[in-house]
Amino acid sequence: MRAGPAAQYSGAALAWGASFFFIKVGLDGLSFVQVVLWRLVLGVLTLGVVLGLTRSRLPSDAATWAHLSVLAVVQCLVPWLLFSWAEQTISSGLASIYNATTPLMTMALALALLPGEKLTDAKLFGLLLGFAGVLVVLAPWQIASVGSVQAQLACLGATASYGVALVYLRRFILPRGIGAPTVAFVQVLVAALVLLAVSPWAANTPMNLTPAIVASMIGLGVFGTGLAFVWNTNVVRDWGPTVASTVTYLTPLVGVVLGAIALGESISWNHPVGGLAVIAGIVVTQRYSRRVTNTTVVKAK
Repeated sequence: MRAGPAAQYSGAALAWGASFFFIKVGLDGLSFVQVVLWRLVLGVLTLGVVLGLTRSRLPSDAATWAHLSVLAVVQCLVPWLLFSWAEQTISSGLASIYNATTPLMTMALALALLPGEKLTDAKLFGLLLGFAGVLVVLAPWQIASVGSVQAQLACLGATASYGVALVYLRRFILPRGIGAPTVAFVQVLVAALVLLAVSPWAANTPMNLTPAIVASMIGLGVFGTGLAFVWNTNVVRDWGPTVASTVTYLTPLVGVVLGAIALGESISWNHPVGGLAVIAGIVVTQRYSRRVTNTTVVKAK
């Protein structure tokens, strides 16, 4: 669980990039609410095993549970329901591309709320370069032909919720010294309990389970919800929320490739061109942030 932040960053990128593919497959036999419910339940089971292996303890004070409950809403329930609903209309690749707007949402909130997050020319250049790559992949000149406006707005609402979650995690939860497995387990547990409570009304349609759908839900729950959450929490602690959120610059690459190969979704010249710009933006942002972190440590010594 405590591999290097670069390895955990890469693992989260792969898991979350594939999540959009898993959601799309799941929607063939499940409602959008049922997809999220499967994700949460399997995620809780996975994180419960991680909690036991790491001998992590659950928080004992009500304030910590309250903060983690807020995180359950803004990092689990709201964005996952919005993305799942949106993928009923738009492709998994397009949803993964919209997911890459998360760093911009996070940066704006972090600059406003976190004293340690300073806007510098290097950081701004890296983030803008990455977002420019996302725009090239997205191909806004074709936006009128790729799905409903409502679904695309739902994706943007989901990434805004992620931005709130990453800043909230850094400001109110990580300073309490709670381990990553505990943070991940409690928020997914709370989200699962909330959705289970309303499932008799919100998830009561018949399910058509096939081997592909079951396998996709296992991938979504175990990796996209379970292990990736622990990895991402560690990255937020080591690199900060703005840099951690740039993991979403890689999810379009994974999502678009999977959608094209497995689902026959279209791919064109702008995808690899934009992908190169995305990777360049990540490199610039990470190098700057790590240099600042090392300088701060040296000064502290």
